[in-house]
Amino acid sequence: MNKHEIYEKLTKDIPTSKIYIDEPMAKHTSFKIGGNADIYVKVNSIEDIKYILKYAKSEDISLNIIGNGSNLLVKDNGIRGITMQIDINEINIIEEKESVMIKVGTGVKIGMLSMMLAKKGISGIEFASGIPGTIGGAIRMNAGAYGKEFKDIIEEVTCITREGTIRKLKKEELDLSYRHSRFCNTDEIIISAMLNLKKGNSEEIKQHINELLKARKEKQPIELPSAGSTFKRGEDFITAKLIDEAGLKGFKIGGAQVSTKHAGFIVNIGKATAKDVLNLVEYVTKTVYEKFNKKLELEIEIIGE
Repeated sequence: MNKHEIYEKLTKDIPTSKIYIDEPMAKHTSFKIGGNADIYVKVNSIEDIKYILKYAKSEDISLNIIGNGSNLLVKDNGIRGITMQIDINEINIIEEKESVMIKVGTGVKIGMLSMMLAKKGISGIEFASGIPGTIGGAIRMNAGAYGKEFKDIIEEVTCITREGTIRKLKKEELDLSYRHSRFCNTDEIIISAMLNLKKGNSEEIKQHINELLKARKEKQPIELPSAGSTFKRGEDFITAKLIDEAGLKGFKIGGAQVSTKHAGFIVNIGKATAKDVLNLVEYVTKTVYEKFNKKLELEIEIIGE
């Protein structure tokens, strides 16, 4: 089945979702890089997700799931089949005595959520306020900053299997570790999560968030397109420090550059291709290994052809 037939089928059967053909993935990634997705679908209901899962399986169509595209590099030849962005944005607040349970959809942007909760005097997610992704992506990668991670606030996750079965998973079942969860190794799709937060002083929470955002702006190249930290933290070394000591700060290939502000970031300084980024990753990895005998591991995810 070709992409035009898939497009006609989906637009007919799930008209409430946003469906595009030959969609440039550069529009949907913080790197501003990537070839076209054959079919790009932005879904906001479990019913539409179930339909696409069933349809893709029955027709043997490749199906990729993405969030906000903030930790993602899409290759230059794009993505075949269907690319589905989950855009479920529900937020329900369940207040108890001192704790506050938040049921939040996978498509909710973390920065928006942290600011909304700050206004309501709800604390606990401030550490993540500058992370540009969505709740789903943050849980999948157990995102963290300033010594805290999502595993510190997750209570439960609701997901859906590729067969369309809904599952509720307790924190203990999520296999959460540094930049890892069970969802890195399964086909399960995160739908929503329960976060365990607490009541606090609204003004103090806002001040804390502003301090963290200021620190991030000073230390990280947020003014340029990137996918966040390119490499994971080493077990016994600081990755950015080794890259800097290897003399690679500012080194570039094509439009991709090791950030001059923070060596742990590769940034798009203008019209970078995925090939530029991958070549630079390879060069940095090889150089650091040759100089320090340390292997760098990617934090960003790579999809496409």
